Amino acid sequence: MKKIIYFSFLFLSIISCKNSPQEKNTATNLNAPIMQPKTSIYNIEINNLNGDPIQLADYKGKKILFVNVASECGFTPQYKDLQTLHSMYGDKLVVIGLPCNQFGEQEPGNASEIQAFCSKNYGVEFLITEKIDVKGPNQHPLYAWLTNKDINGGKSSSVKWNFQKYLVDEEGNFIDFYYSITNPLAPEITSKI
Repeated sequence: MKKIIYFSFLFLSIISCKNSPQEKNTATNLNAPIMQPKTSIYNIEINNLNGDPIQLADYKGKKILFVNVASECGFTPQYKDLQTLHSMYGDKLVVIGLPCNQFGEQEPGNASEIQAFCSKNYGVEFLITEKIDVKGPNQHPLYAWLTNKDINGGKSSSVKWNFQKYLVDEEGNFIDFYYSITNPLAPEITSKI
């Protein structure tokens, strides 16, 4: 009987601690203020599909949506919605597609093949970068920033698949990330633009 009372007390203690008001003030709280990034995203170097440098600092004053893209993925039709997002919000949002071949080898093409595919099939006019790695030992510095709270001051994450999205504000602060299943035109994204 004493054991039952002890375990009941222990269980209730754990539950009450788990639901305590102090938990609402933790760093995982979605309403917590965003910390300033330790490294500026605007200092990260990346090239476009033609190999020319992109100056991310040129986009200060606009939000940036970074999306790792692939031509042979089930989410590839999101190119169309990314283009719509670019057309609708181009005055306050920059969409940047980052080709990546790390998920099911679904982006096998070279730069000219990727460009032709995007233009012909989806009328893509938004910026497409060079092909990069978004995870692993050759992870591009941009994705080290996007996925590491210690660098971006917001959240840590791992890229799970093609078409995962990362949103940065007008001052280069991390806002949030969205898994592949979140459509680019979903309210979760458009409400923050």
